[in-house]
Amino acid sequence: MARKDISFTPEEVGAFLAEEMTLIVTTLGIDGHPHTAPMWFFTEDGKIVFRSFTKSQKIVNLRRDPRITVLVERGMAYADLQAVMIKGTARLIDGADNPAYVLESYRRLAARYPMVGPEPVALDPEALQQAFGRFARKNTAVVVEPDRTISWDHTKLEGGY
Repeated sequence: MARKDISFTPEEVGAFLAEEMTLIVTTLGIDGHPHTAPMWFFTEDGKIVFRSFTKSQKIVNLRRDPRITVLVERGMAYADLQAVMIKGTARLIDGADNPAYVLESYRRLAARYPMVGPEPVALDPEALQQAFGRFARKNTAVVVEPDRTISWDHTKLEGGY
């Protein structure tokens, strides 16, 4: 008997990514070992975007080898596990070359996460520049260009395995 399809539909992937908050990012170190780190993220045109300091290990790794895998998951019990994993290529947008894009990334993240206080906030251009302008040139935004999206939603098993 064929196993029941427990993958997300494209619409469910979008909704799931909009709800969940932590992206697990895996890049490849120079020795070939995976380097994994949690990151804040947002989606743009259906693609995952995050930012990090240009000198961070994940950005150094991606400059050398742009292959990337990201994972967003939730659930504690087996019957509740849900996740979206994307294998792809990182498109890097260096803040030294495009500080406006990186600054916009900060704006999008601040609207989603408590980056400038206890709650997410919508920053006007002046407040955005004041809070993050000095960091934009030192950061790189990463757009995950998907090659393959894999998802699973154990709630679709309805208690069966």
